[in-house]
Amino acid sequence: MKNIEPTETTEQNLRQGVREVCAGFPNEYWRALDAERRYPEEFVRAMTEAGYLGAMIPEQYGGMNLDISAACVILEEVNRSGGNSGPAHAGLYTMGTLLRHGSEPQKQEYLPKIASGELRLQAFGVTEPEAGTDTTALRTTAVRDGGEYVVNGRKIYISRVEQSDLMILLVRTTPLQEVEKKSRGLSVFLVDLREAIGNGLAVKPRRVMMNNATNELLFEDLRIPASALIGDSGDGFRYIMDGMNAERILIAAECVGDGRWFVERATERAKEREVFGRKIGQNQGVQFPIARTHVSVEAADLMRRKASAMFDRGEPCGAEANMAKLLAADASWEAANVAMQTFGGYGVDAEYDVERKFRETRLYQVAPISTNLILSYVAEHILDLPRSF
Repeated sequence: MKNIEPTETTEQNLRQGVREVCAGFPNEYWRALDAERRYPEEFVRAMTEAGYLGAMIPEQYGGMNLDISAACVILEEVNRSGGNSGPAHAGLYTMGTLLRHGSEPQKQEYLPKIASGELRLQAFGVTEPEAGTDTTALRTTAVRDGGEYVVNGRKIYISRVEQSDLMILLVRTTPLQEVEKKSRGLSVFLVDLREAIGNGLAVKPRRVMMNNATNELLFEDLRIPASALIGDSGDGFRYIMDGMNAERILIAAECVGDGRWFVERATERAKEREVFGRKIGQNQGVQFPIARTHVSVEAADLMRRKASAMFDRGEPCGAEANMAKLLAADASWEAANVAMQTFGGYGVDAEYDVERKFRETRLYQVAPISTNLILSYVAEHILDLPRSF
């Protein structure tokens, strides 16, 4: 079945629907969660019940059958409302590995339950302490033992593990010294966290600068059934990379949402705040930075729209996805700094939410890929410059 294309009317309806859900979760809700370091269970439940977290799952499996352009609208509106789509965004792109590369029995078993919210697939186990962005250097292994694989190793900065039922896990199944290319010999598994945690998988929360449910994972002889393998053994790196473009496009949409929130809040503040008997927005030193960052956010959104349209048409879009993520991350960070300056001392006051969103959007300068690595990609793969590392 062909995905639904977000025409202007359907996009407006989608935005309105997401706004209505978000209206039930005002800034006070997110502020309290941030203070308590608590996962937004109520928000995730409401978004699931509205169908938005199963938006990209085909109708035959109980989803909304929307494309990535529509999914971008969902995440953008969450962040633009003052919320944080990070605790829920993985449900939109992580399931793509299962959808595109899983067997039909796997899809039949899991996708309807993910769409309904009966199961949550919010965890994505890739990053490791020693490997970082060099994914092919990861050391976590899975060794075949009859009808099972035995997993050993360590992952870090893995989000939402304790709030998920399932996790996409990338591990090495063939030793590095036995493969012709280091990108070979990696495999993807769908791990049932309900069975794994406490039975070979230890989860250690990591405190980070934003409320992000981040963890370190330790695998010690975790046994998972061979049926948990997604696709062919050894092809996992390709499967994961296949989903990276989707992730970067969706993250770009979140950054656009953040950027618009910052611009709107800074504009409101500049219109209302009086100092020395005049509105601060009358001063070019205040209004010009706001205007400049508005331009940056809108330009980033255009690249995000180009990348998502290409992705939906099935066209190669690695360059566009990377550039969209870089431009949007830079624009949202620029907007965050402008909002902080516009609010002055009030910007660091939790009651005004700027400092919370400031911390949240800073993440996207380094995750899920750093802006420097995107520049390296552009230099090498688009401009044909020598590899820099």
